[in-house]
Amino acid sequence: MRIASILALCITIVVVQQAFAHDSKADSKTNSSASIAPPAPPIFQSIDRVLTYYGPAVRAKLKPLFAAQQIAYPPQSMTWIALKEEKQLLLFAKNKSGNYKQILSYPIIGTSGVAGPKLKEGDKQVPEGFYKIAGFRPNLVAHIGMDINYPNDRDRRHAKAEKRRNLGCDILIHGSKWSTGCLAMGNEPIEEMFVLAHDVGEKNISLVFAPCNLLKTKPAVDFKKQPAWLRDLYRELRTEMAHYPI
Repeated sequence: MRIASILALCITIVVVQQAFAHDSKADSKTNSSASIAPPAPPIFQSIDRVLTYYGPAVRAKLKPLFAAQQIAYPPQSMTWIALKEEKQLLLFAKNKSGNYKQILSYPIIGTSGVAGPKLKEGDKQVPEGFYKIAGFRPNLVAHIGMDINYPNDRDRRHAKAEKRRNLGCDILIHGSKWSTGCLAMGNEPIEEMFVLAHDVGEKNISLVFAPCNLLKTKPAVDFKKQPAWLRDLYRELRTEMAHYPI
């Protein structure tokens, strides 16, 4: 009887150990699956590769949005207005009647700095003023993006008059969600904007970078601590923004 009891106890222990091992493996698989990161976006070595990969789906999405506003795709020109305080990028184009219509609005999910212009390298400021797209970047740490022509002629002219050097550079609209002086838009939105900007033509897109919606809000700046020309710049920005249904 004693031997039989010992054998039965041993069998029970083995069964329990096997069941525990099975549950541990199952838990391990579950935890492993839960910790799998989403796939990284593709890495592109050319602009054409980006357009081939994203172009068809993006155009299929955007064409109906433009058609709903009676605007042919791609439009002849566009204006993109970045509102720093509101963290929005608003995209406008003219309809057949010559009126500007807002076609798209994207949240700016990553930015840095405060209201006020970019003046020097390392100030982490997003520029303010009137800019253009200077080129396309198909391969970035922040996925893909577009160069902004900061510093522009006005920026350089002010810097020369004020004897400022090292104005900074490499300002972009790009993917991902982290930024230092750039506009980080997230990956899917930048894929759409990249294709759209290419189809419209970078020379046909005007960029307006404003501290806030100047038609409704006063910029949160102390003008006594800002360059003397900033009031004039904000006045020009406000005048330009008045043409758009913001």
